[in-house]
Amino acid sequence: MTIGDVTPIPRRSGSCSDDVCAPLLPYCQGDEVAYDEFNGASFSGAVFNLATTIIGAGIMALPATMKILGLVLGITMIVVMAFLTDYSIEFLLRFSKAGKKRSYGGLMGDSFGKPGRILLQVAVLVNNIGVLIVYMIIIGDVLSGKTEDGIHHSGVLEGWFGDHWWNGRAAILLITTLGVFAPLACFKRIDSLRYTSALSVALAVVFLIITAGISIMKLISGGVPMPRLLPDVTDLTSLLNVFTVVPVLVTAFICHYNVHSIQNELEDPSQIRPVVRSALVLCSSVYIMTSIFGFLLFGDDTLDDVLANFDTDLGIPLGSILNDAVRVSYALHLMLVFPIVFYPLRINIDGLLFPSAPSLTSSNVRFGGLTAGLISVIFLGANFIPSIWDAFQFTGATAAVCLGFIFPASIILKDRHSKATSRDTTLAIFMIVLAVLSNAIAIYSDAYALFRKNAPRE
Repeated sequence: MTIGDVTPIPRRSGSCSDDVCAPLLPYCQGDEVAYDEFNGASFSGAVFNLATTIIGAGIMALPATMKILGLVLGITMIVVMAFLTDYSIEFLLRFSKAGKKRSYGGLMGDSFGKPGRILLQVAVLVNNIGVLIVYMIIIGDVLSGKTEDGIHHSGVLEGWFGDHWWNGRAAILLITTLGVFAPLACFKRIDSLRYTSALSVALAVVFLIITAGISIMKLISGGVPMPRLLPDVTDLTSLLNVFTVVPVLVTAFICHYNVHSIQNELEDPSQIRPVVRSALVLCSSVYIMTSIFGFLLFGDDTLDDVLANFDTDLGIPLGSILNDAVRVSYALHLMLVFPIVFYPLRINIDGLLFPSAPSLTSSNVRFGGLTAGLISVIFLGANFIPSIWDAFQFTGATAAVCLGFIFPASIILKDRHSKATSRDTTLAIFMIVLAVLSNAIAIYSDAYALFRKNAPRE
């Protein structure tokens, strides 16, 4: 379900109608979903929650985008994507206010009816389950290690204590799920995660500081070559490869599915615009610095997941300790991001499965059942689908582009409340063209590369 619209009109009937229920009572959920009112979230807590929604696994792929685009175009694209994200969220908030809707799903339903709401819920389902499985896979790889192409990469715990049953992949993921994910997923309000979100952002900054420190040390010693400033385009294949970074950048800024939930809990809901911009400035700064120092450090050897580069000899004093510090801080960061991404997933799957049921927070059985079921699916996916990266490139990135660009732009073009300006319409058309064109080229390029990789050699 999606957080719905509530006005203070008392109701005595338990059935759903065009009326809405009184605050602090179990609300009805038709196309809209409501929950027990809470309006005490602070500005800083909202910023940290939204920033944590944004900064996830995407930060590790950004240095690789510098390898493709070069530093100048790469940094420019991060800034452009931050502005486009700000505009798309502003579209959602402005039209939500015009339609008196308090959720992304409610707004899609207002513009496109029930099919629009269901499409939004499916997109959140595909995107968030894919993202959370990837998070869990990365945590398993970092802590317990992995074997790829016959080569075993030791995990942090395996390096510290040796190979034991308790630091194997399945055991580590089970302990993490029961000890971290399950307790944090049991909070019914997103504001309850504000402290873990602040710690999560701090851990991302720790990763940035360590990476910057290593880069500066190697720069002083002359061990850092001049980085590429612009993309190296020599043929059609390299030109198409430039477009593959757009879905990565879009995914790195996706937070739209949590904006309404955060706004609904704010003590002053009008602060949501400053909250969004503060979070975007914070995350963009972290992204730019991480991209610069990560690319400076590894250059053309930067891998798609820069975390894998920290499995090698850095060639500096205390290199192995810094490697472990980077990997452990990032694994802890992902553990704390997990409940923030899980929150809207549970809400939307509830609305998809039980569209006419009362508020999710009013039913502990349904709340607990959905929480346990979703965590189990994610746990099984992380253990039995280790090649989820390929699926994530095709499904997760596509769903993210829909959530971030296509849906908000479509709401503007639909313009049900006649609030869109000519500038809004032009920007909406640009978003859709950019999203569809770049995603089509990226999928084609990834599919072509995958085909060539698996093609039999003569």
